[in-house]
Amino acid sequence: MKKAAGATDAAPKVVTTLSGIPVAPVYGPEHLTGFDSARDLGEPGAFPYTRGIHRTMYQGKLWTMRQFAGFATAEETNRRYLYLLEQGQTGLSVAFDLPTLMGFDSDHPASVGEVGKCGVAISSLEDMETLFRGIPLGDVSVSMTINSPAPVIWAMYLAVAEQQGVEWSRLNGTLQNDILKEYIAQKEYIFPPRPSMRLVTDVIEFATRHVPRFNPISISGYHIREAGSTAVQELAFTLRDGIEYVEWTLARGLAVDEFAPRLSFFFNAHNDFFEEIAKYRAARKMWAYIMRDRFGARNERSMKLRFHAQTAGCSLTWQQPYNNVVRTTLQALAAVLGGCQSLHTNSLDEAYALPSEHAVTLALRTQQVIAYESGVTAVPDPLGGSYYLEWLTQQMEARAQDYIRRIDEMGSMIAAIEQNYPQREIAQASYAYQRAVEAGERIVVGLNAFRSERDEPIEILQIDDSAARKQQERLAALRKRRSATRVAAALDAVRRAAEGRENTMPYLLDAVRAYATLGEICDALRDVFGTYQESSVL
Repeated sequence: MKKAAGATDAAPKVVTTLSGIPVAPVYGPEHLTGFDSARDLGEPGAFPYTRGIHRTMYQGKLWTMRQFAGFATAEETNRRYLYLLEQGQTGLSVAFDLPTLMGFDSDHPASVGEVGKCGVAISSLEDMETLFRGIPLGDVSVSMTINSPAPVIWAMYLAVAEQQGVEWSRLNGTLQNDILKEYIAQKEYIFPPRPSMRLVTDVIEFATRHVPRFNPISISGYHIREAGSTAVQELAFTLRDGIEYVEWTLARGLAVDEFAPRLSFFFNAHNDFFEEIAKYRAARKMWAYIMRDRFGARNERSMKLRFHAQTAGCSLTWQQPYNNVVRTTLQALAAVLGGCQSLHTNSLDEAYALPSEHAVTLALRTQQVIAYESGVTAVPDPLGGSYYLEWLTQQMEARAQDYIRRIDEMGSMIAAIEQNYPQREIAQASYAYQRAVEAGERIVVGLNAFRSERDEPIEILQIDDSAARKQQERLAALRKRRSATRVAAALDAVRRAAEGRENTMPYLLDAVRAYATLGEICDALRDVFGTYQESSVL
């Protein structure tokens, strides 16, 4: 019998996912060992929520299109926000510059060369007032990507809402406030782990009591993945971080169903299309069982894992940057098919710089084309029941559960961090991936294959040092204008609260209302808590 063109007798190539999970050539029901449809799958909107947290998913409401934005000064970022809202964006997401993320004012010596470069510079309540000028906070969902100084930044946001006459009960959005992943991956921490966890818990408690529609934490796997983890590690470490936050909040005296409905998650959307979808489905299932069986939650909202997704910044290349549009589209589609509640699509130029207006508009249009033209929103879980996808979801869950078991045996995630366990696992995964790319075992189009001699130039957003000068001038004027006596009293109160056991949020609010700066307030906390220096993982 004549062979078809291209046919071969060679043994099939061993294929693995990006997490190293071996993949068979064909999948059928025999691969779903121990699979129980009611226990493992269910219906959309029903426990364990593998197929989505809502019965109709995007038929009822599309995901929030929330483009991450922030650069230079509050004035310039405010203009970008107003532009994005005009283009159809449905939520705001604030990117802060490095000094702000590290709790330094724009005129601090450590801020030189960094002011406004990777996000917006926010040093005082005055900057926050400018950032949201003309934006009614009672009507717009706002996400803020900040961690160690998160309570201070959130206090500024709440104070602006007060000025606008907006009741805190109307505020809707998310504060990242995930300090554990900073020690694990991103490294933008200030204080040691245990006082940092106290501040996180203060925010969760305060939000539960006073800002009930706001998500006080976004438990974030995104940065774990950006640091080089596998999808399995991202899933496992993120959920184990979530367990840690629940345990600390329970120890504070809150009931699980009192605060758990407002816990939110943040995942990466990477290149391995089906592995990413399986990751999201496994996350929902695992969290549902964790909340019900480990913590005794009874409110179904406590068991529903809600998540924001962002396409993978680490997958973008400066070589052939228009390839990044294709990467982002596939990653965004995986997040949608995986059931995200909100989504950010990276811009084609982000391997070079912060996104230009043209690039960020194209990134937003990518989401809109998926939402309105692709047809993938017609049913809640269009890939559910795929033998391959259900098998892969099982694999993700089993491998992530093994990591969680090991961390439980260490006593806590903080104990694991102090032993450098997650950091070491991520470093090894990152090294293995880089070796595979350099050996040509993993193809990155335009980087190690299909290269071209000349790439088409693209528009780049340039942030010069004028932002720093403007910020320094604003801060100098603010310090002359405000009441020094009121500021000093407010900072002393912050120190006393930090030394005691009270919730620090009311004292932080008083300090920002007095126009104490971010750096001054963080310095007051440094006086009490000290700072943290990580030991090497090698």
